[in-house]
Amino acid sequence: MSEVHSSGFQKAIEAVERLPVEDQIALIEIIRRHMIEERRNELARDVADARTAYERGDVTRGTSQELMKELAE
Repeated sequence: MSEVHSSGFQKAIEAVERLPVEDQIALIEIIRRHMIEERRNELARDVADARTAYERGDVTRGTSQELMKELAE
């Protein structure tokens, strides 16, 4: 992560540091769950995009060797 943070980011860090340890731990858990949900949503979008590409015929099947051969052509 960059060593340079925005003043808003720094203020958020300072606010968290003023919280009791129990609240900091709860906040970490909330953020962890949020990140998991965000990643799940990102994966769902990727799957939907891949299915759409497959339905359009934009996807081909084959081995990695076949792909490398096709790319070399």
